[in-house]
Amino acid sequence: MPWAGRDARVSRLRPQPPEDLPTREDLLLAAAYVLDAQYNRNVPFETSPQAIRLYYFYKHWTTQVATYFFICVDLALALFEEPALFPLPFLATSIAEILCLTAFFGRLIHFAKITPQMVFWKDTKNICIMVTIVLTLIDLIIYGSLESINVRSVRWSRALRPVFLINFPESRQIRRAFRSLWNTLPDILYVFLLFMFSVLMFSLMALKLFGDRGLKTAEGSPYFENILEIAFELYVLVTTANSPDIMMPAYDFNWWYSLYFIIYIIINTYIFMSVFLAVVYNNYRKHLKNEIRKLAYLKHHKMIAAFNVLKVKVGTEFVVEEAHWRQLAQVVAPDMSSAHLELLLRISDEGQKGHVDKMNFLQLPDLLNIQVVTINIKRHPLEAWMPRVYQSSASLLVQKMVRHRIFVWIFDVIILINAIFIALDEKKPLISYAEWLFLSLYIIEILLKLYTYEPRAYFEKNQFWNWFDTLIIIAALVATVANATIQSAREYNSQQILDIVLILRILRLLRVIVSIWRFRVIVTTLINIRPVMLTFGGLVFVVYYVFAIVGMEVFHGKVRFFNLNFTAPDALVCGNPALQGSAFARGRYCKNNFNDLASAFTVLMELTVVNQWHVLANGFALVTHQAAKLYFILFHIVVVILIVNIFIAFALEAFFVAYSLEKSEVETAIEKKIQELGVGIQEEELQDGKLTDHVDTKDHGLHGDDGDNKRKALKGLYCRIASKKYRTVDTLLQQMFESEIAPEDEGPSLDEILNFSPSDICPKNPNFENSA
Repeated sequence: MPWAGRDARVSRLRPQPPEDLPTREDLLLAAAYVLDAQYNRNVPFETSPQAIRLYYFYKHWTTQVATYFFICVDLALALFEEPALFPLPFLATSIAEILCLTAFFGRLIHFAKITPQMVFWKDTKNICIMVTIVLTLIDLIIYGSLESINVRSVRWSRALRPVFLINFPESRQIRRAFRSLWNTLPDILYVFLLFMFSVLMFSLMALKLFGDRGLKTAEGSPYFENILEIAFELYVLVTTANSPDIMMPAYDFNWWYSLYFIIYIIINTYIFMSVFLAVVYNNYRKHLKNEIRKLAYLKHHKMIAAFNVLKVKVGTEFVVEEAHWRQLAQVVAPDMSSAHLELLLRISDEGQKGHVDKMNFLQLPDLLNIQVVTINIKRHPLEAWMPRVYQSSASLLVQKMVRHRIFVWIFDVIILINAIFIALDEKKPLISYAEWLFLSLYIIEILLKLYTYEPRAYFEKNQFWNWFDTLIIIAALVATVANATIQSAREYNSQQILDIVLILRILRLLRVIVSIWRFRVIVTTLINIRPVMLTFGGLVFVVYYVFAIVGMEVFHGKVRFFNLNFTAPDALVCGNPALQGSAFARGRYCKNNFNDLASAFTVLMELTVVNQWHVLANGFALVTHQAAKLYFILFHIVVVILIVNIFIAFALEAFFVAYSLEKSEVETAIEKKIQELGVGIQEEELQDGKLTDHVDTKDHGLHGDDGDNKRKALKGLYCRIASKKYRTVDTLLQQMFESEIAPEDEGPSLDEILNFSPSDICPKNPNFENSA
């Protein structure tokens, strides 16, 4: 389509006085709105020029990295404070903490400068940060004063440090997960109370059934004679950690008593735990949907505000001129190539009228979030250096063979045969020689691919699987050479080096993932749902950190680890006589202690796995007080019943969404435009190895004065949607809800949006319950 002279025609249609043209400040304001909409940020900021400049500095990557740096330093101080993994003087750690608090306070002041005062003081996260800073300073002063007179006290404010990680705006995903989890607690309270009622009822039945029969446990202690001990043991049985040990004394006495435990497990382990999972996830998703609904409306509000800043009237409707749209896109995405920018403009300006209407303007954040790969097909260096040889019939035959599917299948079979040989005894000469044969075949395969495909494109930064395949082969080469060298040096017997060599050699089998397309799809999907994993990883880390700090204050020094060769009596009871004869001491669990942060995290990980967690709980109860078991029960409820269940359910759903979800309407529109322009490339062509990606950052215009110039500009340049672009459940929900919002709908007011509750009426979507 000819583009020359279009700007002149448009300007004749809508002459404008100079005062209507957007200023640089207007452009920056509109770009700030678009960036907030693109990244789902909800930061209410002042619209004055000074506030806008401060807002851009606030969102700059350097200030965000600095904030996270001080958060990491603040959290890592627990490694150096008593009880410490790497002890440092109190003065050093306190100075470091004061520096971190100063940085947090400065960040908060910066935020206050860009936010309206009424909004700032109503924001709970700002209040949380300020209160935490004050409480930490008070704790530092008290602890330091007592330390100066050699009086040890408790550093209780350390458990508050994750507040900074949660409440700064950069951590909105973790904060949203915590908020949804907090909102879920009232909904599951009744189920939990019913569950506890069931445990107590069975505990009472156990006391009446077994309490007066004089039964003994395997350790010789009384069996089911204390109601609190019975309740704890039955709670442990729900997790199956003490099954069947808890049942055996009654089962040995009379096999009919096994029915009591079977009925208990069916009701509380299988029925109640399944109901817990269903209720927790269902209510969590309900509150998450409410959060996403807020984001959808806020995004809509931001884009309407950006449109109102740049709009001009053409005829009877308001639009954004093409020139201003270009300027806006360049401010929002300065690294975007001209080819990509022109592609997005052609989608937004459907009729090539020289302006973008409101409906198309509102989809700009979605356009910017779709990753478009520009592929520049380049000649192979060998074709330039020796074209006659590279284009000869023999060379073309080799290239055709490498591109053929049979070539891939042959090396799949070789990998499987190699797996069999790795499992055999490598001391036999035949097996040893076979290792060199397999390695030679793998190297030949890589060389043939580099001969067939352009090397720079083959090793582009986005060619993950090519890099993965090559690095595996290099690791196998290093391992095989190292193994041969070690075997030739008879005096060398470092087991650690031999272990590393063995692992590197076995890693060759990972090439199966590269070779089999279905495996690649699954692994790529797992990589693409990492935002969901990272969000819940942050959630778990915060909970771990708080429980670790509390555990260190309560349990440190109560259990000590001695070297396995240490024969002193203290070594057999982990340094505490209270553990004499306990399962904790017999199992040599002495290293499972809270004497530093790393050890505490290890114990909490073991508690999360659940197996033998009651042994750990009983051990620490013996060295402190029986009430210490409440710490371990609370950890199990929060992490295993709540967070792990939600994590499993969301990871599964995110995987299914990422694995099977069809393209969005915006992606489809981009692909259609790519095909209309004649610069499209099919995904299967890339999968078959016919072309390789090359992200082009140079200025390649997609327009020309006529068809010949257009074809000249597009020579060798192709575009496609990035394959398997990551999707999350959050993204799916937001897309569903946004489809219900008409472009002309201004939506609720900002205050109404922020005060949404799950019970509010929202636009109906008949597909939501089935799809999400």
